[in-house]
Amino acid sequence: MKQTGNTILMTGGGSGIGAALAQRLHDLGNKVIVAGRRQDALDRAIAGRENMHALTLDIDSPAGIEDFARRVIDAHPDLNVLINNAGIMRFEDLDHRRDLADAEATITTNLLGPIRLTNALIDHLAAQPNAAIVNVTSGLAFVPLVPTPTYNATKAALHSYSVAMREALSGKVEVIELAPPAVQTGLTPGQESRPGYQPLDDFADEVMVLFAQQPTPPEILVERVKFLRNAEAEGRFDETVKQLNEFAAKAREGQS
Repeated sequence: MKQTGNTILMTGGGSGIGAALAQRLHDLGNKVIVAGRRQDALDRAIAGRENMHALTLDIDSPAGIEDFARRVIDAHPDLNVLINNAGIMRFEDLDHRRDLADAEATITTNLLGPIRLTNALIDHLAAQPNAAIVNVTSGLAFVPLVPTPTYNATKAALHSYSVAMREALSGKVEVIELAPPAVQTGLTPGQESRPGYQPLDDFADEVMVLFAQQPTPPEILVERVKFLRNAEAEGRFDETVKQLNEFAAKAREGQS
């Protein structure tokens, strides 16, 4: 992916990983559009940065996504990079019958959202020079966290979707997967300061170093996530599932 001179759309750009990376990409000399549900959060993310822009987007609405795609192309016809970052993470119990609202919302936001938005923008992106799509998945795409089963599943699905996209768009649009580890963000309650999770600024700085490699790796993997990404290939999957879930439980208990 070209490092500067892009026009980049970052979904979920009002906070957390999205805001941190959007600001760093802007500061490299890119025009960046942050998109999300809350205008106040988007305004905070772009404050003081002249070439950052904010557009509201309801990633759960098919009609809203189509309308958003028209608006963003009209306002920024040089758009050439899409970063699908918006996502939610909900805790679910699998040991009894339950309301599936959280599972359905997670699938809509984390999987259907990126598929729909990419579909709405793909013809435009494919016609642009130096076009790229970045799909933000998770280390949990490769080793599941038991209390967040649907989140894990959506990220695993987006990983697979990214592999297929990379082949289908070869020579037209570069497809990159960014798989974060556990990062101190507001993704779940208390996560901003959860012990053992990677500080957001450290994560974003490491990601930017990886993006600067030429050619850009098809998977952006900070050191902390390789423990999960490589677990199956290294023959330690079952052990890693146990270690991950014990670590996460202790980290949550440390804040209670």
